[in-house]
Amino acid sequence: MPRVLLRVAYDGTAYAGWQRQDNGPSVQAALEQALTPLARGAVTVTGAGRTDAGVHADSQAAHVDLPDGIAPDVVVRATNTRLPPDIRVRSAVLVSDEVHARFSAVSKTYRYAWLVSRLGHPLLARTHWTVLPPLDLTAMALAAARLEGTHDFAAFQSTGTPVTSTVRTMTGVDFGVRPTMDVGLQLAEDERVVELELRGDGFLRHMVRAIAGTLLDVGYGRRRPDDLERLLTGAPRAAAGPTAPPHGLTLVRVEYPDAV
Repeated sequence: MPRVLLRVAYDGTAYAGWQRQDNGPSVQAALEQALTPLARGAVTVTGAGRTDAGVHADSQAAHVDLPDGIAPDVVVRATNTRLPPDIRVRSAVLVSDEVHARFSAVSKTYRYAWLVSRLGHPLLARTHWTVLPPLDLTAMALAAARLEGTHDFAAFQSTGTPVTSTVRTMTGVDFGVRPTMDVGLQLAEDERVVELELRGDGFLRHMVRAIAGTLLDVGYGRRRPDDLERLLTGAPRAAAGPTAPPHGLTLVRVEYPDAV
């Protein structure tokens, strides 16, 4: 059966996460149900990773094996007609059977977004963590810059998922204020959309959210930017800041070797 690699976008607000589960609707289950007619029976969709309840995706990757003769553009159209509007298959390509959505990925990029505001904004409420000003954004940027490179991120891992190593490599770190014109909303003079984007070879459970909570501590002066150096040497989870809420997190993209 030919293997198809899907790129999927979703608003995770209404879902208990990517993974199929008994305690609520999941993105995986919605996709599998939508693909069943094409597959002519039960089908398994394998994602590049599990996003938690409330976390969003701009380009989650997933593979599925379908019967011969189904063109990728048909997969996109037919699947989207059966999906709710908060999940969309954005593209589909035929790949080798050796390609695995999770194990073939070489990097992932996540973005955490804050709205710095005393009032909040309803059009950002589902995708941004609203926090009160003032924030020391310069200190937060200095702290974020220390994330780049290879470090032991044990201080930013929530319990519950056993791993053989907590060492990860961040190949890209981008922290800053998003220009108001790019936000596309009427923001007050003292309001800011602030984003942290991390590209790495792998991420621990709740890692980006724990980093986001720790950076907010830096922004409020509760810890110094150079605290990150100590935390990135395998410090215990309790040494770092709180875990930020899930709705500010988006899986931006999953990258594969050029041959995929």
